Amino acid sequence: MRILVVEDDPILAEGLKTGLGLAGWTVDQVGDCEQARAAIAVGGFDALVLDLMLPDGSGLDLLAEMRRARDATPVLLLTALDETPDRIRGLDAGADDYLGKPFDLDELAARLRALSRRGAGRSEASLSLGGLVLHPATLGASLDGRPVSLSRREFALLSALMERPDVIRSRAELEDRLYGWQEEVESNAVEVHIHNLRAKIGRAAIETVRGVGYRMRRPS
Repeated sequence: MRILVVEDDPILAEGLKTGLGLAGWTVDQVGDCEQARAAIAVGGFDALVLDLMLPDGSGLDLLAEMRRARDATPVLLLTALDETPDRIRGLDAGADDYLGKPFDLDELAARLRALSRRGAGRSEASLSLGGLVLHPATLGASLDGRPVSLSRREFALLSALMERPDVIRSRAELEDRLYGWQEEVESNAVEVHIHNLRAKIGRAAIETVRGVGYRMRRPS
């Protein structure tokens, strides 16, 4: 899951980036509306964490722009303005959830997981395909009931494939899920992760579609 954090407080922004990264997400962070618009235009985010009070404008105005452009990316508003009228304005402007400062990082992570499930049309907290099960809340995995140890990026890549079984995901799509825009991506990074995953869950689990990408199939 790839998150855009729009927060101008450098200490809070860095804490969010580090904490959500440890929780398994790929996090990009910007500090104002102008940078946020540029990031949103590129796309590829599964959710936004959006502060209401930004140095060059209002997060509500940015949210309204997104919704007018029919951008349905889930948005969680994060603000010190925790009065009921502010919550109402945020939700009516198109926000999907709202969390007032100060907040608990674990609660924020749980709310983002819920937004991700709803955005993907899932109700279950876990992802399963055949005997393979992923638990996003703990970054845990099991195969036929046996634990499987995965790195954060292996978990993210496997999640991307399991979220849309039978759909081919290109290398570029998978790179977007694994790396932020400020991170350098080695040319064979996805291939290395795929190789490591096959060693852990079986070579046949992930299919290479030559010249196109990778996919996992639903059990017949």
